[in-house]
Amino acid sequence: MLPIIEKDETIDSILNVYKTDLGHYYEPYKNHVYRVFNFAVSSINSKEDLQKLAIAAAFHDIGIWTNSTFDYLQPSIKLARNYCLTNELTPETTAEIELMIDDHHKLNKVTTSALAELFRQADLVDLSLGLIGNGHEKEYIKAVRNKFENKGFHWFLVKAFLKNLVKNPLNPLPVVKF
Repeated sequence: MLPIIEKDETIDSILNVYKTDLGHYYEPYKNHVYRVFNFAVSSINSKEDLQKLAIAAAFHDIGIWTNSTFDYLQPSIKLARNYCLTNELTPETTAEIELMIDDHHKLNKVTTSALAELFRQADLVDLSLGLIGNGHEKEYIKAVRNKFENKGFHWFLVKAFLKNLVKNPLNPLPVVKF
């Protein structure tokens, strides 16, 4: 079975900045980030790609809390872009991180970036509570989910979706793309 990454300095440093914004969802979101990260890094060997995945994972849904919106892709991308600029990452790295965030709820395959497709699949593993494994062994998914417990994260998403459905009945899932 693949090893589980329990700590990542990049993820932790990013999430600590937004601890107040996340409030009591800090730990549920952090656990979601680590689940997605672990599902994504299983076939990555490049240190640069690991960094990109860590940054994208930390920022991918953060706009829900920082901007109080269910239409959170652009706010999340903006925060990730600012992070990349502050840390002097290359424009190419920044663009790939932005693409990973922007397409992580895409319904069909991301064909422009293997890393973005890997990230999309990893998020889907977690979003589906492991029912969609995307090539991961059931034992590994269970081990990651046990290590990083849900702590109400998916229930929060259901409630946020229902609230947005009432507010925007013609566009209840603004983050889903084709």
